[in-house]
Amino acid sequence: MGAGHVSAPKARPVESFGFERIIYEKRAWRATVTINRPEVLNAFDFQTLKEMERAFEDASWDDSVAVLVLTGAGERAFCTGADLREQEAEMLPRPRDYWKWMGAFIDAHDRLRNIGKPTVARLNGMVVGGGNEFNIACDLAVAADDITIRQVGTARGSVPAGGATQWLPLIIGDRRAREMLWLSEPITAQQALEWGLVNRVVPREQLDAAVDELVGKLINKLPTIMRYTKQQTNFWRDFSWSLTVGHARDWLSVHTGTWETYEGMTAFSEKRLPDYGMFHERAAAGQSTERRWGAWTQTCPNCGATGLPEEFTFCGVCGAALDDDG
Repeated sequence: MGAGHVSAPKARPVESFGFERIIYEKRAWRATVTINRPEVLNAFDFQTLKEMERAFEDASWDDSVAVLVLTGAGERAFCTGADLREQEAEMLPRPRDYWKWMGAFIDAHDRLRNIGKPTVARLNGMVVGGGNEFNIACDLAVAADDITIRQVGTARGSVPAGGATQWLPLIIGDRRAREMLWLSEPITAQQALEWGLVNRVVPREQLDAAVDELVGKLINKLPTIMRYTKQQTNFWRDFSWSLTVGHARDWLSVHTGTWETYEGMTAFSEKRLPDYGMFHERAAAGQSTERRWGAWTQTCPNCGATGLPEEFTFCGVCGAALDDDG
């Protein structure tokens, strides 16, 4: 290599990556990224996000790719958002690790949004939470007529600020966005079409043909003109994203250690609804809703341990009874 020479970015054969969580294909001017975790309804974990990011980067570098399609394996789910088993096992004990995880989520989104080529979401099943955020990060969407789309953060202990709070008001309007984000209720494919959340709705057996037709139309456009048109069209998405997502990353990391998130995640793993009423009742009674067992205000009269929760009746260090005076 000569002095001052810089190697240009090089696309790679798909088999060279050794991906385990996604299927990456390139053929006929099209790249397809398939989230391949049907056993968990195509929920994404940290590794999935890193693999998606790398595939998006490769597709952006590959001049034999004109369009990227994002979809999920099987017929039950496009993507159901973050893998809550990973979140519960690794993020609840160490909320600081959520900040690292969210970095991978942001990187994957940025690679997808800034790929320089049109992107199409092929919605083959349930679209939930962060899955919908990847749906709306794509430029266009084609849905099977039996799918549903849903945001669940307010019911499960998270704020959907990884794209949904920023972009849903732009795509479907403020009132409809608030309905989706606040009520956490599913909307049908037909509703999504009427609201402008998807571009096409077709019978399931026609899904691939409809995606192929749309991809073909996008391929038959001038690539540099398309790239800059996409950049311009992204303005409001980029604007809202850049002003909010860094704040969301830090806030969500801190909030991962709170009682609301604990209740939302454990309720999911226990296959029950969170006890929403408990938080309202405790707040109305002047009790803590931020920390389970109350604020850390007590001192043990026996061993002197400090910072014991206000609702403890026994010391968590020495086991002595805590009197009313703390």
